[in-house]
Amino acid sequence: MSKIAILTSGMQYDIVGKNPERQAAIAAATPHVTGFLSAMRKRGYPVFHLQLLNEPDDPLAERYDGRIPALRGTAGAEVIREFLDSDDIIQERSKDSGFYETDLHERLQAIGVETLILIGLQTQICIQTTAADAFFRGYIVGVPSDCVFSAVEADRLRALEWLEGYCATVAGSDEIIRTLDENGGLPRKETKTP
Repeated sequence: MSKIAILTSGMQYDIVGKNPERQAAIAAATPHVTGFLSAMRKRGYPVFHLQLLNEPDDPLAERYDGRIPALRGTAGAEVIREFLDSDDIIQERSKDSGFYETDLHERLQAIGVETLILIGLQTQICIQTTAADAFFRGYIVGVPSDCVFSAVEADRLRALEWLEGYCATVAGSDEIIRTLDENGGLPRKETKTP
């Protein structure tokens, strides 16, 4: 049983391949991400990949040039091999947050998880909504700033500022690892009211 788990978001061929900006952001960050995932796995922390699966008739699903990406059973829906290990867990989802209408919370509770570390894209959408939902459910949340991405850098920075101010510990991946090793966890964020 692990008190800490990693959640990846959007690390799928179709999602990353949407545009050159996303592809460039992921390519630049891949060494940080693979290194971070490797370090977490060596420490025995489970990795859950939040796999977005769109329905072909979903009127709200984003279209890429008229095509719905990440359809079940397609190569584009698969988690990118570089980020996937045989012991990792695939968590299907149909919306931005990994918790929305999924059994993620129950699966995490079954293995005693108290802290979630979120990586992937897009920082201002899937990472932010999943972090908020995790926080609402009582999880301690961490976001390694060099392992989350957005097609537009300003969106990533704005989301990181919001996450740090509201519900997550935001720091570089090396600092997150050091804090976990030294303290056995991350600090709990307290809700602040004006």
